[in-house]
Amino acid sequence: MKKQKTVYVCQECGSVQGKWGGRCPDCGKWNSLVEEVSRPEPKRRSLSPVSAQSAPLPLSGLTEETAVCVPSGIGELDRVLGGGVVAGSLVLIGGDPGIGKSTLLLQLCGKMADGAPVLYVTGEESARQLKMRAERLGVKADSILVYPETCVESIVNVIAEIRPRLAVIDSIQTVFTETITSAPGSVAQLRESTALLMQTCKSLNIPIFLIGHVTKEGAIAGPRLLEHIVDTVLYFEGDRDHLFRILRPVKNRFGSTHEIGVFEMLESGLSEVSNPSEIFVSGGAEAASGSVITCTLSGTRPILAELQALVTPTTFGNPRRTAVGFDYNRLVLLSAILRKRAGLPLDSEDIYVSAAGGMRVDDPGSDLALAAAIAGSFRDIKIESRTVFIGEVGLGGEVRPVTSLETRLKESARMGMQRAFIPTGGELRTGGLEKLEITRIPDIESLMDNLID
Repeated sequence: MKKQKTVYVCQECGSVQGKWGGRCPDCGKWNSLVEEVSRPEPKRRSLSPVSAQSAPLPLSGLTEETAVCVPSGIGELDRVLGGGVVAGSLVLIGGDPGIGKSTLLLQLCGKMADGAPVLYVTGEESARQLKMRAERLGVKADSILVYPETCVESIVNVIAEIRPRLAVIDSIQTVFTETITSAPGSVAQLRESTALLMQTCKSLNIPIFLIGHVTKEGAIAGPRLLEHIVDTVLYFEGDRDHLFRILRPVKNRFGSTHEIGVFEMLESGLSEVSNPSEIFVSGGAEAASGSVITCTLSGTRPILAELQALVTPTTFGNPRRTAVGFDYNRLVLLSAILRKRAGLPLDSEDIYVSAAGGMRVDDPGSDLALAAAIAGSFRDIKIESRTVFIGEVGLGGEVRPVTSLETRLKESARMGMQRAFIPTGGELRTGGLEKLEITRIPDIESLMDNLID
């Protein structure tokens, strides 16, 4: 009989080492090797003939199941998921502690528990604590079943017995399987527990939502194996100093990964924000130089965002570049373009850029707005608050066209914008833009001329 042996598994990349070391030889992370006990693999059984039910079928012979996507009752969540909760899907939600993951899923259980049983497995809170939070959120439904358990075999048996409409596991890091002796949250436990839950949701056609912890870097704790196993990965983002939360998908087998859901954290729980442009644009954009409005595109949703820039003389030898809510490398690139193509002497200036309201702007169509904000702050030029800048800036200083320009302009006009700076080229065929004064900008030099005028 083979004896058990001790191995060391990296919590970052999942590699297995025969001895402990301060640094993982595969991924280079320090203090990431955790001791685990490896059991000998059982003897493999001989393969049995393929049955008729598991035989390969032609793609044309597969029939689409009806009613596989059920609206959850939370519109912003349905937008991110691709229309609703898909039957038999395994969804992973990650985010910082206290950001609202458990709150969102408890509200989801309240919406989905319409006469059908919904299972909420809590591994971190007691049933009494969950009851207190449900009363604060106003979630009252007799069909919500609370199950304080961390053994995945017991959880799977309960799911197979009651066949709930939805199951929530809070959280996956507390769940363990009895077939492995390592501690809950280890690489082996995460892999085996998640795989067993995946088999359960696929075989019983029941959607399961998993809550995952995140590391200091913001990634889901453990190696990336969880993101490969599940169908959908959602990240709950937000700043504790702001009331607004953004639900952003990074993987979705049933929909787009470019949509976002916007929520507001209130005392009674998370409230949907149907018009995000109002919260990300303040009314005091004209109070100081360096504040500019742009219209970003998140999937199919246009959102107005306010970019703020502050340019000050540096007190150190090297100028500093700081970006909050905007890509740092993009900021450095635009600073170099402004210096080379527009002649702005930014070599001895510190540049600080921020997206107001806790918004994160990743759209290349906001390049022109950020360039205008930096130039306005450097020249101390106040830009009217009813002006929107849309366009991508190339390395040659040219302003390039962006996707869905007409959709962005219609959203800007709806929000009361009076003037828009957009790239040259292309005919606007959509009506409803008569009240919007449109100025074509071919390059950065033309932008500087318009700002000075």
